[in-house]
Amino acid sequence: MLNVGFTDWDRRDRVETNRRLFQKALGHSDSCLVTLRQVHSDVLRVIREPLPEASTGDALATRARDLLLGVQTADCIPILLVDPRHRAVAAIHAGWRGTLARIAAKTVGRMAMEFGTRPKDLLAAMGPGIGRCCYEVGPDVVKEFAAQFPDAGEWFDGPFVALASGEDPNPLPWLTMMPPGHQPAPVRCHLDLYAANSAILADAGMQRKNIFAADLCTSCRTDLLFSYRREGVTGRMMAVIGLV
Repeated sequence: MLNVGFTDWDRRDRVETNRRLFQKALGHSDSCLVTLRQVHSDVLRVIREPLPEASTGDALATRARDLLLGVQTADCIPILLVDPRHRAVAAIHAGWRGTLARIAAKTVGRMAMEFGTRPKDLLAAMGPGIGRCCYEVGPDVVKEFAAQFPDAGEWFDGPFVALASGEDPNPLPWLTMMPPGHQPAPVRCHLDLYAANSAILADAGMQRKNIFAADLCTSCRTDLLFSYRREGVTGRMMAVIGLV
């Protein structure tokens, strides 16, 4: 498993070598790899030529040939979009903050403005990320999603209604008769970022049949994938898309 992210976990020279090997394996040794300093935002950069240095943002789009747009992940969802009619592509990094900010829908809208993309023509591929089985979130995240999305409850397992409304699922902890220092763990929900982003893309006009998701959870499969949530200090994977 190659680490292609510049983190303290690995040396820069080794990451640069890994990136070259990665591009060679894809048959794109001569293409320019474009990445961003990802900050869990809703910022998209439209790229027409190689960048002199990495910009801040979490999505890239282009119609230029011989550019590889890359997003790095280790639990967040990588989303790749292609418009076969207008020959345009995009790469999106969607963690819970980007998902909450509808970065996928904003990318679809920007592609429509810049390239004439029709959402119904788009194809989307979502790569490996942390699954609903493992992605625990607290009341603050639940409340934010509930405030933004009417159907958010469909994307959560657990006491969604109670946490979204601000109710305490354990209002009388003394009834547990547990000694001090042994209180129950805070109640949490599990969030499905795949379901959330699929719904967001569909609401943006994409056809559900054109949205594809990987059936791999990074937290479950650390034998194959990097998971920041499970491992703490770890590498980064990369999802790329480009035009030739």
